[in-house]
Amino acid sequence: MMFKTHCEIAKGRIDPAPMVNIVFLLLIFLVLSSPYVLQPGFGTTELPTSPAVTAATFQGLVVTVNRDNLMFFKNERTTLEKLKTSLQAAARESRNAELVIKADQQVPYGTIAKIKGIAFEAGISAVNEAVRPEVGPVAPPGR
Repeated sequence: MMFKTHCEIAKGRIDPAPMVNIVFLLLIFLVLSSPYVLQPGFGTTELPTSPAVTAATFQGLVVTVNRDNLMFFKNERTTLEKLKTSLQAAARESRNAELVIKADQQVPYGTIAKIKGIAFEAGISAVNEAVRPEVGPVAPPGR
């Protein structure tokens, strides 16, 4: 027995809307999953470079020190005295609090050492310094 079908292949232009939707979804996914954390309002902080960059967990405890020795903690300008009370409060709130010091490369090491000392006195379990990875010559693939 033979059945007659009334199906025809529709010929016409391809609709680009689904492809554009997929491209926008991929773009949004890549932007939202990027590892960059922007901190507006601090001016330019040029981090020092290091060949050995370690990964640190970002838990929101970041002290930023710019080249003019202005300190910021939780997006607010602070001083060493205020920083001590702020870090003590942050250490009480979280169990294993980690602090990241994001200091410009022109900041004196004495300032960084003072911040580390204040953090350890406040009960912060780990203190890390933010650095940029060294950019060297790129080796060709397969070597």
